[in-house]
Amino acid sequence: MIHSLLIALQNVTPVPKDIPLPLPLPEWLLVVLLVVSFLVHLLFVNLMVGGSLLTLWSQIKGLKNKEYDILAHEIAATITVNKSIAVVMGIAPLLSINVLYTIYFYSANALTGLMWLAVIPLVTVAFLLTYLHKYTWETLENHKAIHISILAVAVAIFLFIPLIFLTNINLMLFPEKWSLVKGFFSALTLPNVFPRYLHFIFASLSITGLFLHWYMGRKNYPFETIFPTFTRYELKKKGYSLALVGSVIQFLIGPIVLLTLPSKGLGWNLVFVILIGASIALPAMWMMWKGIKGDETTIDKDFKKVLILMTITVVFMGSGRQIYRSNALEKHRELVRLKTNEFQEIKKIAIAKSKEAKANESNANLSGADKGKAVFNQYCAACHKPDVKLVGPPVKEMATIYKGNKGDLQKWIKNPGKKRPDYPQMPGFESQLSQEQLDQLSEYILTIK
Repeated sequence: MIHSLLIALQNVTPVPKDIPLPLPLPEWLLVVLLVVSFLVHLLFVNLMVGGSLLTLWSQIKGLKNKEYDILAHEIAATITVNKSIAVVMGIAPLLSINVLYTIYFYSANALTGLMWLAVIPLVTVAFLLTYLHKYTWETLENHKAIHISILAVAVAIFLFIPLIFLTNINLMLFPEKWSLVKGFFSALTLPNVFPRYLHFIFASLSITGLFLHWYMGRKNYPFETIFPTFTRYELKKKGYSLALVGSVIQFLIGPIVLLTLPSKGLGWNLVFVILIGASIALPAMWMMWKGIKGDETTIDKDFKKVLILMTITVVFMGSGRQIYRSNALEKHRELVRLKTNEFQEIKKIAIAKSKEAKANESNANLSGADKGKAVFNQYCAACHKPDVKLVGPPVKEMATIYKGNKGDLQKWIKNPGKKRPDYPQMPGFESQLSQEQLDQLSEYILTIK
């Protein structure tokens, strides 16, 4: 039954062969590294995207309220740091997914084409713009439109880069669609791209809200010397509010994300992990709500618990993503394994035939005496040496006796008699050697001097 399903799948799905190399680490360890390193990378990507959006919103609002402009300046200082960490932390998951899902990742890269190649130039431009925005704050103080426009372009790029990544990673899961995809914009129409993208955006805002709550509440942060009007409580409350709103919207989008996932990757293991993650987030959201509705003395009461619960939720959601990937590609990976084994067998046969052909070609170039030497080594060398007595007489002696008389030598080899009492009876080789071999052997013996 499984074999017939695989054949049916192969009829409509491109099945490339894999690279037949052993994994550098156990597969389970590579999966753990992929999930953990990706979540760490994603954390700083969320902070980069959410921080840039919050900075842009605050700076626009700061055109009328100077206090928000100051807030934008403070958040902008964190964007360049978070984006640098995001890039460094992205190396490990990129390597892990390359090793675990080589043909899927590179196939998706090839199909998204120029957009995938544009990621590095886009990242470079966005980073330069954030540095330009950060270090021209005073220079462009009287040209806010230009200053805000610099950040707006950086934000647009920051929003577009994750869409490229998400589209590429999503395309990996649908090898049955590879023959239909005609580039990046075609891949955008695959199921689940935009629901997952919206989920990512609000996750970025939620995490940025929690970051804002912590950042403004640090004891060593000279808050009162920076903000003339805002209080720590106000900004921590705004951070909690942003985190709560982002989390609630994620809860609303979450079922859409799940329902738009193709059924081939769905399973009870996935549903179980996602439901546990969602249930752990609920008390965290309740604690944020209590902090917002409470007073200044209680707003930090449950902050550490909120961070712990939300971290556990993120781990479960990240694990669910890996479970879906594994479920969705299971049958196709089996096809790839069969295709790879088949290719290896064909390759092995081709190499053997190539070696045989070369050996035959090499033998064809050998003289009769050279070929006879091979026959001698196989049948005669155990009893005869060229110039010393072993079991039988030296070969030089044979060459002297039968010089120029190949026929009598061959008769003796086929049916030897016993002429010398000090030598044992030689066995006959009439049945073991063909006439061609006899010709070659006798020619070799008679060439020895």
